[in-house]
Amino acid sequence: MRRALVLEDVPETRSWLCAIAREAFPGIEVTEAGSLRAGREALRREAPDLALIDLSLPDGTGLDLLAELRQSHPEATCVIATVSADDANVVAALAAGAQGYLLKDHPAELLASQLRQISHGIPALSPVIARRIMTHFRNTGPVDSAARLTPRESDVLALIARGLRNAEVAQNLEIAETTVAGYIKTIYRKLGISSRAEAAWHATRMGLAPQREDR
Repeated sequence: MRRALVLEDVPETRSWLCAIAREAFPGIEVTEAGSLRAGREALRREAPDLALIDLSLPDGTGLDLLAELRQSHPEATCVIATVSADDANVVAALAAGAQGYLLKDHPAELLASQLRQISHGIPALSPVIARRIMTHFRNTGPVDSAARLTPRESDVLALIARGLRNAEVAQNLEIAETTVAGYIKTIYRKLGISSRAEAAWHATRMGLAPQREDR
């Protein structure tokens, strides 16, 4: 790791995260950004090898920068650094391509150690996040549902995993909103789930990406 971007709006926390990055990877060059706009400007100047991204920003969400970074610089390692451990944010981050999810209420030494694991191909996950992921998969059991979903159902699942509302899915796929609701009901039944968070987990696990049908 030669270059890192730390996107965090609280100056004290930003400095703390920068110090953690330097501890994990001695000699790394760290660029700081306190807003989504500043983060985008930093990306235009130089691509990072590592990005530590906060979710809540004054002018948007870190997920926006994550998605842009994954598209423009797919070789970069993107790790969410946040205080939020709720399922919706974890799912949204993983679905958007995050390769790690760290909670800022853990000691700096632990966070630095988890970042070092990236060099060995191990995702940087706070213990509580790793346990929740394991619990989820243990409770849901093995999934072979990709083969049972129709192409259109797979499209809908991929889109709702990205956080799109029914109306947005309908607009994207050029179908009626009521049709989208029907697809979601069928998807939930086939996968044995009852929430969008679970749907996003399955979409990520199944490697689904939205595809456009020929019409």
